[in-house]
Amino acid sequence: MSNTIKEVAKLAGVSVSTVSRVINNSGYVGEKTRKKIVDAMDTLRFEPSSIARGLVSGKTSTIGLLLPDVSNPFFAEVARGTEEAAIESGFTVILCNSNWDLERERMYLNVLKGRAVEGVIVIGNRSAERDLIGAVSPLPCVFVDRKVSSDQSYIWIDHEKGAKIATEKLLSIGCEHIVHVTGPRKSTSARARLSGYLKTMKKSGMEPKVLSGNFRFTGGYEAAKALFLNDNPPDGVFAANDMMAIGIIQAANELGVSIPNDVSIVGYDDIDMAKCTSPALTTIRQPANEMGRAAFSLFKNRVSEMKIEFDAKLVERKSTK
Repeated sequence: MSNTIKEVAKLAGVSVSTVSRVINNSGYVGEKTRKKIVDAMDTLRFEPSSIARGLVSGKTSTIGLLLPDVSNPFFAEVARGTEEAAIESGFTVILCNSNWDLERERMYLNVLKGRAVEGVIVIGNRSAERDLIGAVSPLPCVFVDRKVSSDQSYIWIDHEKGAKIATEKLLSIGCEHIVHVTGPRKSTSARARLSGYLKTMKKSGMEPKVLSGNFRFTGGYEAAKALFLNDNPPDGVFAANDMMAIGIIQAANELGVSIPNDVSIVGYDDIDMAKCTSPALTTIRQPANEMGRAAFSLFKNRVSEMKIEFDAKLVERKSTK
């Protein structure tokens, strides 16, 4: 860009700093001089990029959005809420998908800083809190679906309470062998849901059973195959998210396991597809779009140490008795 600015300055007969003031609309430049510079830019077909202007002004009207799995409808809906709010405020969004990979997370954070974004919104992730904040610093950062102990702002749902509601629903309809299919081990929300399930099962006096999952359809599908082909299949399953619950429903239908007569299933998220399964999925609702919008609002207003917590709510459909 510098060479092009020099060419504009040379053609207009002014200094590079004067051209820069016109580009960024900062500082006084006489109308006659301004016209000469604009005419020179038109002649040279020079169009300064927003990033280039931002390097001078410190404002690029661009934010980074890092999410762990773009194929997951919950994360995608949070991202959509963030993007909608950003566009309404004149911002553009650079979306980065880490695919639950630590190295990708670190790589994308470095890329975003190199793109001169004004801040970063992180939806879920695997990195340790200290490492993540260190990588983003000094940019403002807002976390979504992750509770942090530092002075960073975050959007959160009490997942332990949500898991308690889901497990209690299965207990209330008479389920006696309730299995929980977890999310990724390093997901803070997955760990909170596991904790809520275990505490509720302990309080009820029932033996818990946990299978590892991955927040994806395949994780639920493979777990269900193992469960339903077992000599002692469950009569209740709480899946840590809807995508796995949908996989469980698919496997049950293939194996001739009747839902909810043989097994009741509860998911978590209330994605749009939860209404379309056969039978429709009982689940815990997270207001994904609202969470994304709230995250951008915290960033835009530069609110630090702000914690917004949404309520988890049970949505009852046909997959439970």
